[in-house]
Amino acid sequence: MCGGRGTRLDRGEKPLFEVGGDPMVDCVLAALKRSRVDRVYAVTSSHVPETTAHLEGRVDCIVADGEGYVADLTAALDRVDPPVLTVVADLPLLSAEVVDRTLAAHAGGSLTVCVPTALKEALGVSADATRERDDRRLSPTGLNVVGGDEQLRVSHDARLAVNVNRPADADVAEVLADGP
Repeated sequence: MCGGRGTRLDRGEKPLFEVGGDPMVDCVLAALKRSRVDRVYAVTSSHVPETTAHLEGRVDCIVADGEGYVADLTAALDRVDPPVLTVVADLPLLSAEVVDRTLAAHAGGSLTVCVPTALKEALGVSADATRERDDRRLSPTGLNVVGGDEQLRVSHDARLAVNVNRPADADVAEVLADGP
């Protein structure tokens, strides 16, 4: 999912924002290509013409209307058969290992990967959406399997807690991308 404008980052098209010297969309694609995923589509929109051009010839693109994440995801799902692994382009610390763990945990239906909101707060990154489960606040990571009734999977992996939506998130992503 890489059709976002990146208005909160205020630095051009969000998928092309660089973390660790690489556009975030390239970081996500590299993780997907090293994983056991067998086919990758990029969902773009008219809001990200440079991203669409950047991806041309590298991955199949589905151009959605750019009316928001849910609308664009719905349009993309009309073109592919579920179950479908979805991942947002603002998750630059994603690894093939995490993708494969998510696929292995999928037991049918839909799987939403969340992190404890407290982890996001401890890292100092934004938590735009939260939900309650067992008296804990959880934040969706943007890594999901879509295909039916929803199950939640809670991860404590800091790499999944960093969605780059704001400059402060980018700063944390840079530190974590550099590693220990």
